[in-house]
Amino acid sequence: LDLRVEAGEGFGFLGRNGAGKTTAVMMLLGCVAPTAGDATVFGEPIGTPASRSRVGFLPEKFRFHEFLTARELLMFHGRLAGMSRQACAARIPDVLDLVGLGDAIDKQVREFSKGMQQRVGLGQALIADPDLLVLDEPTSALDPLGRRDVRDVLLRLKEQGKTVFLNSHLLSEVELCCDRVAVLDHGRVLRQGPIDELLHSVMRLDIRADALTPSLVESLASYGSVEGWEEDAGTLRVGVGDPDIIPDLTRALVAGGADVHSIVPHRESLEEFFVRVVQDGDA
Repeated sequence: LDLRVEAGEGFGFLGRNGAGKTTAVMMLLGCVAPTAGDATVFGEPIGTPASRSRVGFLPEKFRFHEFLTARELLMFHGRLAGMSRQACAARIPDVLDLVGLGDAIDKQVREFSKGMQQRVGLGQALIADPDLLVLDEPTSALDPLGRRDVRDVLLRLKEQGKTVFLNSHLLSEVELCCDRVAVLDHGRVLRQGPIDELLHSVMRLDIRADALTPSLVESLASYGSVEGWEEDAGTLRVGVGDPDIIPDLTRALVAGGADVHSIVPHRESLEEFFVRVVQDGDA
């Protein structure tokens, strides 16, 4: 696993179940010892107090002390992070307001719904004002409105210069929150880079035209991958790597005798990109 996350960016860590995402995160946090290799967080070797002192973490599977109130839970975690009691007391109301639990500050965790527990979990990750926030499936228990609220929080943190490391299966959320992603499979990175660049690599053109002939359709292979031709319906799809060739492709259709009704470009979504890369084992 060769990975680098830059300061101040949103980074999506993607992979199917069992790809090694959580294991890698636990290694970076010093909870699991690697059998080989080395890594640093903020320039400090993983597993050291110095490497963890600026990190906030929300694991996918968590259990908080149910007898504590939200205020007491955040006080406990703030004190564990080395904050003074006074600093915790001053920060707790702001953090709970940020995650949408301001009205539940003195409610016990046992009274919380799953979504509220997820929010207080995000609060404990934020209490010490970390420079790096590591989140493992942070919106798994939230409804669409709750996911939007968490997304807004993450975008606000990025604006403040925080680094967000997001492990999530909700790729639409990753696409909205992150600048770069890495796709992991069996412990190795298949692809990584800026989302805009990765998704720019393939565009699908949905074409509808009359008088398409087999020879004309075959000739379109010089522009990209041709599939889904339905002669009766006059439709086909062409996958192209460079959208600038669309005018040339259109002229080729017309010159070949086709009556073009529409050419509709579709940018590949992050989910489509992920499925393609993982299924192909594309490295």
